[in-house]
Amino acid sequence: MEKVRHPVVAGYFYPSRRDNLVKMIEWSFTHKLGPGAIPSVVTHKTCTSIGYIVPHAGYMYSGPIAAHAYYNMAQDGVPQSIIILGTNHTGLGKPISVYPEGKWQTPLGFIEVDGELSKRIVEYSDIADFDEYAHLEEHSIEVQLPFIQYIYSDKVKIVPIVIGIHTPEAAIDIAESIVKAISELNRDIIILASSDFNHYESHDITVKKDEAAISKILELDTQGFYKTLVDMDISICGPGGIMTLIEIAKRLKARAILLKHATSGDISGNKTAVVGYAAIKFSRI
Repeated sequence: MEKVRHPVVAGYFYPSRRDNLVKMIEWSFTHKLGPGAIPSVVTHKTCTSIGYIVPHAGYMYSGPIAAHAYYNMAQDGVPQSIIILGTNHTGLGKPISVYPEGKWQTPLGFIEVDGELSKRIVEYSDIADFDEYAHLEEHSIEVQLPFIQYIYSDKVKIVPIVIGIHTPEAAIDIAESIVKAISELNRDIIILASSDFNHYESHDITVKKDEAAISKILELDTQGFYKTLVDMDISICGPGGIMTLIEIAKRLKARAILLKHATSGDISGNKTAVVGYAAIKFSRI
């Protein structure tokens, strides 16, 4: 029997009922901090975008920011697979955990894992392993799936990767294994780095810290980004995925474009202790 990873944060990070979930996704797109419209998926693949940084908090806080990435993704056309670089909030599983095969379930249905691509990434990496335990309670990948399903239905597959080693060296290993795997299999893919930005400081401090980190991302400066996080004590929770996407972008000759940056305080109105969110596009043009 095919293995199924069931949702663990439905009803918490996003609605557990299908109709309510669709309404909240559409609220995210039309929100004043969102792109302002419901996306339309183009039928042809433009092949310009290689990936996005996208937040993974509760939709009521980060949904409108995440919607900018997905609005742009819809204009990219339909990829074959989407590699999702999550982060390890739980401490479970292997340091770099690639989900091997099967399906993931959300209130919008099932989405299939690209087992062949997962296998090649593990083969070409010195540090990645097949592992399901890191994915059991982890939300950073799960919260991306309803947006993906809303746009593409069941037309795409996913490769879930939970990253627990947040160093430039690990990012280079994962990036090189992904680039080699997609080249060998001739996969048309999008890569998502699932990460929130600075956590639980005032709005003004968070904006300052986020802007410093974002500037290094836009420069595709992996070492500078890492040093900025350390020197300024910036609590970005998915730096490994971000650095991996930067390294992939450098190898695929892509550039980074900021789509939207805001904080939870911009949405809730409470700016005393906020979380920063950014949607950043990596494009070949």
